[in-house]
Amino acid sequence: MKKVFFFLLAMQSVFADPPVLQGRYQVKDYSHLYEMKGFGENLLNIHLKLYEGYVKNANDLLAQIRSVDPKSYEYGALKRRVGWEFDGMRLHELYFDNLGGNGKIDPKSPLYLALVAQFGSFDLWKKDFVATGTIRGIGWSVLYLDPIDGRLVNVWINEHDVGHLVRGTPILIMDVFEHAYMPQFGLDKLAYIEVFFNNLDWETIASRYTSSTVHSVDFGKGN
Repeated sequence: MKKVFFFLLAMQSVFADPPVLQGRYQVKDYSHLYEMKGFGENLLNIHLKLYEGYVKNANDLLAQIRSVDPKSYEYGALKRRVGWEFDGMRLHELYFDNLGGNGKIDPKSPLYLALVAQFGSFDLWKKDFVATGTIRGIGWSVLYLDPIDGRLVNVWINEHDVGHLVRGTPILIMDVFEHAYMPQFGLDKLAYIEVFFNNLDWETIASRYTSSTVHSVDFGKGN
């Protein structure tokens, strides 16, 4: 009976009316993040300004593509930039969206239980996630859900548009590009990561997991 309910729920979303495009992408308001403890105002100013640039560039790029000859070299060059600008916009939104909390996860939540079941303990998962984030270089540390078999994987994303898991759902996103921490923490990336974890909004993060597992029921397997 439960499978039937989830099937009908998923089918409802499949056959829903197509969304109406609202024009240009809009910058989201993250002013509440200035209340976080441990993150300085200057660092957040820099990071949010950078995010605004990705929103503007994604809009400008998509508009410019529509105005050039599809057979031209310029068209191909612009197309290759879409993933970088668009992913830069969305990854930053996912990053800022999973901040602003008290850093405490509900030990009864489905996400917590899944992390314990797959990694042995929450601390072991966190150790692996932090180790992923401290890899030399710039990029992102992302906890991905493979919705096909429910596997949770910590992944290093070297560039905005390179290294993502096909059909994977990003659950937790940590920016480890230099702009995310060096203006305040210098080379002490671990100090930044500690402050990051202290300000995580685990309710938002857990809801990503729950939503993804519900909508993945009976879909994708065998395809």
